[in-house]
Amino acid sequence: MKKIVGNYTFRNKPGSVVNNVSVVKSLRGGKYMKVVLAIDLGTTGNRVIAFSQEGKMVAKSYYEFPQIFPRPGWVEHNPLDIWDTTCKALQDVLAEVKSDNVVAVGIANQRETTVLWNKRTGKPVYNALVWQCRRTQAICEQLSEHSATVKEKTGLTLDPYFSATKIKWIMENVQGVKEQVDTGEIIFGTVDSWVLWNLTGGKVHATEPSNASRTLCYNIKTLDYDDELLNIFGLPRSIFPRVKESGGHFGNIDEKIAGKEIPITGILGDQQASLFTQGGWEPGIVKNTYGTGLFIMTSTGKDLLPTGRLINTIAWKIKGEVNYAIEGSVFVGGACLQWLRDGLQIVESSADTETMAKSLDSNEGVYFVPALVGLGAPYWNPSARGMIIGITRGTQREHLARAALESIAYQTRDVIEEMERVSGMKLKKLRVDGGATQNDFLMQFQADILNMIIDRPLLIETTALGAAGISGITAGFWDKEEFFQARKIDKVFTPNLDEDKRQFYYSQWKDAVKRAMNWARD
Repeated sequence: MKKIVGNYTFRNKPGSVVNNVSVVKSLRGGKYMKVVLAIDLGTTGNRVIAFSQEGKMVAKSYYEFPQIFPRPGWVEHNPLDIWDTTCKALQDVLAEVKSDNVVAVGIANQRETTVLWNKRTGKPVYNALVWQCRRTQAICEQLSEHSATVKEKTGLTLDPYFSATKIKWIMENVQGVKEQVDTGEIIFGTVDSWVLWNLTGGKVHATEPSNASRTLCYNIKTLDYDDELLNIFGLPRSIFPRVKESGGHFGNIDEKIAGKEIPITGILGDQQASLFTQGGWEPGIVKNTYGTGLFIMTSTGKDLLPTGRLINTIAWKIKGEVNYAIEGSVFVGGACLQWLRDGLQIVESSADTETMAKSLDSNEGVYFVPALVGLGAPYWNPSARGMIIGITRGTQREHLARAALESIAYQTRDVIEEMERVSGMKLKKLRVDGGATQNDFLMQFQADILNMIIDRPLLIETTALGAAGISGITAGFWDKEEFFQARKIDKVFTPNLDEDKRQFYYSQWKDAVKRAMNWARD
């Protein structure tokens, strides 16, 4: 493949503004209350939220940034867009709560997304390769003989989802990068490391175990980058960030950004942050974040349990103690609703799908397999492609909306059934978060198809709250019990679907998935 010259899409302007600044001014004695800030670095946008000691949002700001699709299955972000929108949202919130009242800052982030940059100039060498990006499938196939070693040491499957093959692709395909890596000029980070480096004015190149464990190069048993894994991928240890505890001091936000130095005292990958908030280590509890993708996770404490087609990952490391988790990651969850809105343009907003779905008595045999970038857990089939089946002359856009919502619920069941099968655990309650959970049709259908009780919290921004939580606990803003009292339940969904219908609907889904497999394998 012809090498790409590294000077192309970077620009210093943020993406579109969505729901920019929302503020609740709560005063104590005429002064602003003390707060902890969460920087929540998402796949489609970045938000900053200030939380009070009662766990309430005091101020928030959110900016979207552009999604870049150079080829089918390729997904990129401009790292400067990521940083610019983060900085803008942070300054919006600081303008309201005032820097002097911020006790600490926590970060949660999209995890496997890969950035390489010049540590002298701070300039990225290429766009960020997003966790959804499938361009490294061929590299994974070439290294397939090492799959068992990778699984044994990292808990992960050898899949384009994770970071190492993305790093390798940039080094091999962007002109001059390999040479600069060899001379020590280039460093790597997932989005937490990239933003942390910028927040600290280039002083800190670090990460923590929940993010490091997604690189394919971090041994989750020895808790260190593994020389054998580094050799498999042809990557030097020198480019990787230092791994600190999830709850600890990561340096300070530069006073040029915040007006004063503010300590950064916690970082977690987004799904681990959600699990932290949801108290997912309780026996029988599983959490699912309904975002761009679906991220189903349950804690296994200090134990590494069998995972089959799912993965082991590190939940967090706090005060020297590591907690592990089992996770199933679905690549397209809420993104299929965005596709109906932006791609097909058959809905004006994702929220419209609830009314559309409720207007039908059933799906009338229409199923949507949203393998728009292949299928993740539990199938791990990068050659699968999206499919809508069961269409008749009577099919309308309402059927497609309902099929998209149902596909989210079916994919969740796929993962939870595999989670129970391989681990021997019996999961009894699903705790949910993410934007799509506001869709009552989806939540009720999820309860029905799982035959499981679902708790929806009052505050759905559990990823941000988890980042604030680990940071605030580390900084002494909360103790653990005070933090967990902040979780309030908004609504409980209980299953009420006939068992025969439940199994019929699901069997039809499984048949549709089989038909979507391996479509793009050639």
